[in-house]
Amino acid sequence: MKKILTTTLAFALALFAGIAFQPQHEVYAQTKKIYELRTYTTAPGRLPALLNRFGGGEVDLFIKHGMYSVGYWVPDDKQLSQNTMVYMVAHENREAAAASWAAFGSDPAWHTMRDKSREDGPIVINVVIQFLNPTSFSPVQ
Repeated sequence: MKKILTTTLAFALALFAGIAFQPQHEVYAQTKKIYELRTYTTAPGRLPALLNRFGGGEVDLFIKHGMYSVGYWVPDDKQLSQNTMVYMVAHENREAAAASWAAFGSDPAWHTMRDKSREDGPIVINVVIQFLNPTSFSPVQ
């Protein structure tokens, strides 16, 4: 009986530790309903400026306006790695996405950030946007 109780207690503690120490963003991402995949192509030589802008506060503005950042990537392909950034954000639904993008687009901090990043010329020359719905077997819903 003591061994069963000890095993049960150990299991419960391990389960609790797994839940308690799981990063909050992972739990939050799994509650989202729609994902937005964006692929940005930059002007030649301008990918570093785009990465600096995103890393220098743009992602914080996404969060401020209700978007959840899932991830940001540069392709592994040699050619695409020179001018392409891909990222994914999550929203409750398409209406929430539209509201978040509208708020982001009208934020004076975004205008200042965008204008400063363009001082040496245009950055993004093409954007491809896809809204994605998770499948029934997707780990994220």
